[in-house]
Amino acid sequence: MQYTDNNHPLTSIHRRIRRSRMGSWAALALCLSLPYQANALPSFARQTGQACTACHIGAFGPQLTPYGQKFKIGGYTEKGGSDAGGPESLLSAMLVGTVEHTSKKLPDNAGPYDGKNDNLSLQEASVFAAGGVSEHFGGLAQATYSDIDRKTVLDNVDLRYATTTTLAGKDTVFGLSLNNNPTVQDPWNTTPAWGFPYMTAELAPAPSGSPLIAGGLEHQVMGLTGYAFWDDNIYVELGAYRSQSLWMLKKTNVAQTSADVSQISGLSPYWRVAYTNSFNRQNFSAGLFGMNADIHPGSTSGATDKYRDIGVDASYQFLGTRRHVFTLNSSLIHEKKTLDASLAAGDVGRSDNTTNALNLNGSYYFDNTYGVTLGYFNNFGSKEDTTAFTSNPLDGSRTGLTDTSGYILQADWSPFGKENSWGAPLANVRLGAQYTMYSRYNGSSTNYDGNGRDASDNDTLMLMIWTAF
Repeated sequence: MQYTDNNHPLTSIHRRIRRSRMGSWAALALCLSLPYQANALPSFARQTGQACTACHIGAFGPQLTPYGQKFKIGGYTEKGGSDAGGPESLLSAMLVGTVEHTSKKLPDNAGPYDGKNDNLSLQEASVFAAGGVSEHFGGLAQATYSDIDRKTVLDNVDLRYATTTTLAGKDTVFGLSLNNNPTVQDPWNTTPAWGFPYMTAELAPAPSGSPLIAGGLEHQVMGLTGYAFWDDNIYVELGAYRSQSLWMLKKTNVAQTSADVSQISGLSPYWRVAYTNSFNRQNFSAGLFGMNADIHPGSTSGATDKYRDIGVDASYQFLGTRRHVFTLNSSLIHEKKTLDASLAAGDVGRSDNTTNALNLNGSYYFDNTYGVTLGYFNNFGSKEDTTAFTSNPLDGSRTGLTDTSGYILQADWSPFGKENSWGAPLANVRLGAQYTMYSRYNGSSTNYDGNGRDASDNDTLMLMIWTAF
């Protein structure tokens, strides 16, 4: 689960952009859409001639099969379908609608156009340009409207060049990715951009304290990374990110003032190594990833806040005959923070802190139609000084602890999206119910905000309809 670190000056924009990822039920009933994270885009299905089940677990994104991982690493360029040419073949659309209920209503309205509880929203209405434009060039670009904020923003962008050659007698893919969200280019569902939960309750409370790499820079930066995939086993990636100009962020509706963002000092390096292997209709992967960033909070000059993130991840898939599919995904991210700029500004009382984020989840899908996923999340770290985090953004109370943990249970049904489905590959629909349970929230299980609110008061039920066409 992704969390909001209220010490990051990026928090307000991060929360707003996250909300752009998730819809009134009347509108949703008319639509078929597609998932936010390199999901089961119909344009990809038309291009390759493959059903969405070839690339995705459960006939819907964003969980990728080994075939889907290779398609992404190959630059989204593989072709084979009858609709593989012309600009119109690159277009797809997606709608996501939700109804959200928290165990106890919020102290204030969940959003500018929402109430304190039982909110219905068109979380995401997206248009995608996605697919291969030549033998070596491809990508995806997403524009998203959300009725939570009633704005349209430039969402995820991942543009690629890829070529295949031979290295030490083995086939090797070399590629470049130009993207605006660290880890969005990653082919595994263990890193933050594509990790479970794949859709979240955007109008529910958001805990404090997540590593910067877990969404803290999404859509505000632009990065170029180079990668190599050797013998379908070893993946290596290295690159760097820098902040986009305020002019560009205004044009794309990501931010309007310098106070909404924080400026990276120079370049922020990003790296990734992984090993993967497929055998007997099974697949295993394990790897490391990381990012360093020196940030000027609120685009100020002078001292910087330093973030050093490193993560370890692993996944397992049992695909069998695709009748019974099991997946396991795991990651642990450790972040060391040196908050010199925030200390000088009086925003924190100590400079050195750590944050850790543990995520575990497993899923089972029957016949690529019926699925259930159970996830465990735990954010924990060193005790923060009480000025460091706002435990409840609605009432401004503060805590010295960031520990938040709990479980997420999701059940979903994908009636359309398989090879023999009605309307394939255009019609893709997922209906689901997701329940989030907190055992700790911002450092405590009871009265975490000093006003009598318990962790369990934030337990959230979300009903969703997710479509792509």
